[in-house]
Amino acid sequence: MHPIDYIVKQRSSPGRRHHQRVETPQGVWVYWSCKGRDDTSRVADLSAGGLFLETHKMRAVDVVLKLDFLVQEGAISADAVVRHTKPGHGMGVKFTSMRNEDRSLLAEVVKRFPAHSTFQPTIDKSAASA
Repeated sequence: MHPIDYIVKQRSSPGRRHHQRVETPQGVWVYWSCKGRDDTSRVADLSAGGLFLETHKMRAVDVVLKLDFLVQEGAISADAVVRHTKPGHGMGVKFTSMRNEDRSLLAEVVKRFPAHSTFQPTIDKSAASA
């Protein structure tokens, strides 16, 4: 079993999400690019399956993003797709592709954050598969 799958299994909870998201501290940021446009955004929450980017530069649902972020565990790169947007707040994105090395680093990042924070993600009923 891959380490990230073990963590997700241990932290899973009922609901529409396949992976529990944990709130991230102010210091987690991601550089992302989409169709020749680049930006840097704070990561509001993170899971093995995706993250929520705080941004005012919305992209359409189903648009593909390239993500690169640097955390104390190392550099992590992934491809993702926009699953839902929350105008004025940001975008929920789902990871679609990630190297095994990056997935292992992501597992370590998720382990670093509290499994049960006071964070309650907003559930967008129209984004049932995020």
